[in-house]
Amino acid sequence: MKPFRSFIPPLAVMLMAAGGGSAQGVLIDRSEIKFVSKQLGTSVAGKFRKWKANVDFRPRELARSRADFEIELGSIDLANEESESELRRARWFDTEHYPVARFASNAMKSLGGDRYEIAGTLSIKGTSKDVVIPVALRKDVSGNDVAEGQFTFNRLDFRIGDGPYADTDTVAAEVAVRIRMVLPAMA
Repeated sequence: MKPFRSFIPPLAVMLMAAGGGSAQGVLIDRSEIKFVSKQLGTSVAGKFRKWKANVDFRPRELARSRADFEIELGSIDLANEESESELRRARWFDTEHYPVARFASNAMKSLGGDRYEIAGTLSIKGTSKDVVIPVALRKDVSGNDVAEGQFTFNRLDFRIGDGPYADTDTVAAEVAVRIRMVLPAMA
C-alpha cells in the first residue's frame, strides 16, 4: 500500500463561534478550519478552502446563540493534489455522494473568562455524532471578536478511511480540528 498525505478532519466542523452581538457574519478570509492527523506516525496538516458559517453569538443569551457550519469536503488543501484527489474518493470523503460536512450547534455554555463550550452535531458521510468544542474568545487589534477552539474526533466513526486505511497503524483514528473564526466588531 502506497502511503499518501492523509487528511482527515473534520470539520469540521469546526466550529465555533463567538462574537458580541447577534447575527454576525464570519470574516471567512480571516478565519480558518484546519486539521492534523497522523500517517505512519508523522503529523499531516491541512485545511479547507471553501466553507460557510452562520453565527449568532449572544453572550448574555447563550440559549439563543447558534453556530452552524458547512464545509465543502472537496476543497481540502494538503498542498498535494495527488493526496487531495485520493481523499475525495469513496473510501475517504466520498465527495461525489457526500460533498458537504456540517456542524450544527444545539447549546452553548460559558466557562468563565471568555471561554465557552459549544455542543452540537457533526455530520460527515451520512453519519452524525455529538461533539463539544471548547472555544476561547478574544479581541484583535481591529476590535473584531476572534474565537479559537480545537476538538478531536475519531475518523472511523464517520467511515473515513475504509479498507486498508481503517488500520490505525497506518492512519491514526484521531483527528484534531482547529478552528479560528473572526467576527466583525459590532458598531
